[in-house]
Amino acid sequence: MDQRRFLRKHHIRRAADFQRAYGRRCTASDKLLLVFGYPNGLPYPRIGLAVSKKVGGAAVRNRWKRLLREVFRLKRNELPVGLDIVVIPRPGAKPKLAALLESLPILADRLAGKIIP
Repeated sequence: MDQRRFLRKHHIRRAADFQRAYGRRCTASDKLLLVFGYPNGLPYPRIGLAVSKKVGGAAVRNRWKRLLREVFRLKRNELPVGLDIVVIPRPGAKPKLAALLESLPILADRLAGKIIP
């Protein structure tokens, strides 16, 4: 059970890390999410969340962030190792846990295929 915790080391917090992912311009997307990625050289993936006001009010943004953190926590073992992932929800998309559980691992694999040959 302890392996599924969402620890501080799994967060991308520094602006420089976000900018590195954006600057690399390596993306994958679907109707729910836009995902940027960058190799981090660590033995685990990390996630950063960028949920803007375009998505909705504070309650909607907080719901997106809670759901995305939960999806990362549950699917972390299925995500590519050594990858920083910055997730941006699409404006107008409705956050559903089941859809996000399906979407994030697929997008992360697509991203890893572009980054790690």
